Amino acid sequence: MSNKKKKKNNMKKKKDVPIEAFKDMSAEYGDKAWNILEHAIRRIYNHNARNILSFKELYRNARNFHGFGEKLYSGLVATITSQLKEMATSVADTQKSSFLKELNRKWNDHRKALRMIRDIIMHADRTYNSMTKTPVYELGLNLWRENVIYSNQIRTRFLNMLLGLICKDYAEEVVNKKLIRKITNMLMDLGPSVYVQEFENPFLQLPAEFYRAESQKFIECCDCGDYLKKAEMRLNEVIDRVSHFWDPSTQKKITIVVEKEMIENHMIRLILMENSGLVNMIGDDKYEDLSRMYNLFRRVTGGLSQIREVITSYIRDYSKQLVTDPERLKNPVEFVQRLLDEKDKFSRIINLAFSNDKLFQKDLYSSFEFIINLNPRSPEYISLFLNDKLQNGLKGISEDVVEITLNKVMFLFRYLQEKDVFEKYYKKHLAKRLLSGKTVSDDAERSLIAKLKTECGYEFTAKLEGMLTDMKTSLHPMKSFYASHPELGDADGATLTVQVLTTGSWPTQSSVTCNIPTEMVVLCEKFLLYYLSNHTDRKLSWQTNMGTADLKATFENGQKHELNVSTYQMCVLMLFNNADRLSYKEIEQATEIPASDLKMCLQSLALVKGKDVLRKEPMNNYVSEIDAFFVNDKFSSKLYKVKIGSVVAETEPEPEKLKTQERVEEERRPQIQASIVRIMKSRKKLEHNNLVAEVTKQLQSRFLANPTEVKKQIESLIERVFLERDNSDRKLYRYLA
Repeated sequence: MSNKKKKKNNMKKKKDVPIEAFKDMSAEYGDKAWNILEHAIRRIYNHNARNILSFKELYRNARNFHGFGEKLYSGLVATITSQLKEMATSVADTQKSSFLKELNRKWNDHRKALRMIRDIIMHADRTYNSMTKTPVYELGLNLWRENVIYSNQIRTRFLNMLLGLICKDYAEEVVNKKLIRKITNMLMDLGPSVYVQEFENPFLQLPAEFYRAESQKFIECCDCGDYLKKAEMRLNEVIDRVSHFWDPSTQKKITIVVEKEMIENHMIRLILMENSGLVNMIGDDKYEDLSRMYNLFRRVTGGLSQIREVITSYIRDYSKQLVTDPERLKNPVEFVQRLLDEKDKFSRIINLAFSNDKLFQKDLYSSFEFIINLNPRSPEYISLFLNDKLQNGLKGISEDVVEITLNKVMFLFRYLQEKDVFEKYYKKHLAKRLLSGKTVSDDAERSLIAKLKTECGYEFTAKLEGMLTDMKTSLHPMKSFYASHPELGDADGATLTVQVLTTGSWPTQSSVTCNIPTEMVVLCEKFLLYYLSNHTDRKLSWQTNMGTADLKATFENGQKHELNVSTYQMCVLMLFNNADRLSYKEIEQATEIPASDLKMCLQSLALVKGKDVLRKEPMNNYVSEIDAFFVNDKFSSKLYKVKIGSVVAETEPEPEKLKTQERVEEERRPQIQASIVRIMKSRKKLEHNNLVAEVTKQLQSRFLANPTEVKKQIESLIERVFLERDNSDRKLYRYLA
């Protein structure tokens, strides 16, 4: 029973008090009801609302204004306006130091009053006002704006005092930040347009003037790095100041102002600043300053393009100096290494300072494409660089480091326009490495060939892979040969190792001849008979210019050495087993080595310090046809095994280079013709310029086709009736099936 009673009592407490229904009011009743409401509104504004009628009574009076909405609305406007004018006078009479505080206090009073008034006349606000008039609370904000903020007594003074406080803050004086924030919130409550017109527009002139003067002061006394630090600090301060003072919508606008005055107006001067600008930062590896410049300049229009332009110009100027300096071009390996070092340097800058920006990467690739093709000998130099690394430069280095090195070189190779020229040189250098046994490892060789295949396709590397295959398959015939000739296994006698090379895969020279020593001729003939007896459909020709030999030599006082020499050097040295002194002419006649090769061979044997197993007369720095040679009995070395390399030009001599270029041009012609036929077969008819463009694009993975050469091959195909010209348009070609 007690629980039920308790529940019943609670229900009674929550029961709503009934409010009288609408009733028609006379004019006299309307005046009386309004007087009650007006009196209550004034008491609310005067902070004396305790003794007014109850909320319920006031609500009923306002609700009963049915049919008198205009009277209620106009009376409300007049009463609030009257109160606000009194407030405006009170604020205007306030002393300077308390002016903004008083304005903020009156604003809070007004908002509080508006909320109470809105609750009292809620019904009329929802029925009458919502259809034809401004809602009460919004009306109160509008009246505050017109009668207080826009008052002649307040408007100018208010703006000057607010801006004055902000100026003090810029001067690092102590100001009431909370008060400023409250005032700016008031302006936003009155509407974004009020905030913009009364505060934001005049305010934005202050930082523009302040930062313009400050940036000028900084740039006169600071280097580029210090200036950028100060600019960064100022931008951070702006963001902090926005959070304390202004509406967030102002942040972007004031940030643009600061960026313009501190960065945009001084971009060119900062980039080109003497002894500390962008070029100096790059040269001194100042990644922190470069990162700061990137992050600041990206804020303004055209900022990053200015940096990109200078960096691109810097790289290209450097490359021109490198390519036009004869001293730097003397060493191909050093030339390529400089390019790789420069590429690594800018890759680090882009990664560490420029957030790995794709546009900067694109500029880097474009710049190095320009560099690598600026030097016409780049294909040869890159091949020489790889030859140096794969021959001895990567020994004792982990596989990961080898891969990194090869990938770096592939970056340069990727932008070569004449990849087929590189192929010519690389095949020649690879052959020497393989046949002399000087390659760092088969894995490294195969790894590079795999990268070349990925870049250029199977046809590009087919012969290179064939060379590696020949080296591997040559092991089996040699084992079988010695198994069938056990008498040749004597350790003190001459031995022979043969690599059987496939014609077409290797850069062989069939016209080269050389008289092999008698001791070796016997072995060569035996191997020839053995091999041809097992491969009756094959033909072998000796490539003596591509071989090596190990000779055991005894000098004065019984000093013994094992000399690692080329086949040509072996032929020369073994002549001195039967002669103490030989002239150049006698050596040439006995060996029949081509003159150019013989001179380099003798130079390496007689004129290289520490490897001079021969002496010559007269003693000078070159080999001529009047020289005479004899064994250097006093030759000595700390090593038992002495490697005597062949003296060869680091780069290909100019006549040989021209021959190589001619061979390349000859090999390009059928490729151009094949490309033209493929394109025309699929397109049936095509205009001249479009055909040239498509041929160039199709062949660019191997070389950059010369439009003149493409035109010649088109004419050749027309003569051979593969193509014909259109009768009405001579620039239009048709394919003849």
